[in-house]
Amino acid sequence: MMQKRIHNIEEFCVNPIKTQEKVFNKLIIKGKNTKFGEEHHFNTISKYSHFKKNIPIRTYEEFSEYIKRTRSGEQNVLWPGKIKWFSKSSGTTNAQSKFIPITKESLKECHFKGGKDMLSLYGNNFPFSDMYNGKGLMLGGTIKDSEEGNYKDGDLSAILLDEFPFWVNYHRVPDIKTALMEDWEDKLERIAQQAIKENITNLTGVPSWMLILLKRVLVISGKKNISEVWPKLELYMHGGVNFEPYKEQFKSLIPSEKMNYLEGYNASEGFIGIQDKNPSEGLLLMLDYGIFYEFITMGNFKKGIIETTSLKDVQLNTDYALVISTNSGLWRYLIGDVIRFTNLYPFRIKIIGRTKSFLNTFGEELVIDNTDKALIEVCKKHYALVKDYTVAPIFINENSGGHQWLIEFSKEPQDIHHFKIDLDKALKALNSDYAAKRSQNLLLNMPEIILIKNNEFYLWLKKNKRLGGQYKIPRLSNDRKVVEEILTLL
Repeated sequence: MMQKRIHNIEEFCVNPIKTQEKVFNKLIIKGKNTKFGEEHHFNTISKYSHFKKNIPIRTYEEFSEYIKRTRSGEQNVLWPGKIKWFSKSSGTTNAQSKFIPITKESLKECHFKGGKDMLSLYGNNFPFSDMYNGKGLMLGGTIKDSEEGNYKDGDLSAILLDEFPFWVNYHRVPDIKTALMEDWEDKLERIAQQAIKENITNLTGVPSWMLILLKRVLVISGKKNISEVWPKLELYMHGGVNFEPYKEQFKSLIPSEKMNYLEGYNASEGFIGIQDKNPSEGLLLMLDYGIFYEFITMGNFKKGIIETTSLKDVQLNTDYALVISTNSGLWRYLIGDVIRFTNLYPFRIKIIGRTKSFLNTFGEELVIDNTDKALIEVCKKHYALVKDYTVAPIFINENSGGHQWLIEFSKEPQDIHHFKIDLDKALKALNSDYAAKRSQNLLLNMPEIILIKNNEFYLWLKKNKRLGGQYKIPRLSNDRKVVEEILTLL
């Protein structure tokens, strides 16, 4: 089965445009049988130009009325039949919950398929893996029935755990009751207690929360490192955030030469990419999961020009806002992620940031890719490790200001002043707009760093009911709302 699937992946790598055309046609056929399809005249759509003309691009807010109708029990709104699951997400820029529909097709042909493909690609790269002679530790969120009982709401990870075939549970830790607990702190404790008794060979979860769990495992076990707890551990499957800022911490906790790391891009809206090479050359864009992709250059997006291009016309070294139509009933949906192609034919991508998560208060055009890379570079120089961070503008007067960094270190630099100077230099080297605004302190002053030392990030997540495997601290903001809320906790 694994080799057959590897063959299928190789086939869509050779024929990517043809594969996307098949997905497009299948989606349109399904969409004709929906109320959304009737409203947007799907029966007249036979090619991409018709599709663009008939259906406007929508954000979640613009799409939410259709989702509300499906949540009320109305059938055939966005996708044929009744939708039974909704993946709940607070996003990274505001506290308003989003409810992304999950259909039977998207569950089976996208999310489950993506999970299997991660294992297939890993097995293809490491044919002598001993991973299946042990159990996997999966860190997921929570799920609950709606008050009406028509559907279930929860983190995507919890929906997947709840719907896994029964036999998967024999190879996984923790037990399903613990995995779906709502009390996150109690859940972490119970998972740690269960996991230390098992032969764990692989881990799955968001890096920031996995680190908390692994450190708790060390406390309970009394061991020096995770390799002493689980000597046969060989794989960590991760996603959701850039892994690079966390990598050194994982290497320190798991000092094993046989340890491997595999990245997946599994958003609530769909499973989009998987690392297919080791070392990584980017994430292979998965083209046969029932997702049709479109792209808007960020240059146009920032100007309000919402003109899309299809896969065949994308270019390297260009940042794109990602637009998807899926077998979960999302149509020309602006997912909010910004990607960049690292390779064409086959198409591999890198997640650069979010359309709403960047700093441009003073024209500096700073994105998460810049801040992550700068921190990684400077941490290496200063032998420091960053646990988490967020950045917001400081307004000095109408024409000038700076950036305020709130950073939580797991290993602090010896000299925070020189760390700050080197961080500023790294940002200048990575971003010419930032460098221009920093010239002679014309618009931007030297960045300010505030150390987070007493779990204020964790407390903010808890206060805002964001404890859980898929939630994270917003990286960059153009206002001070999040930063001010965290500062009140200092």
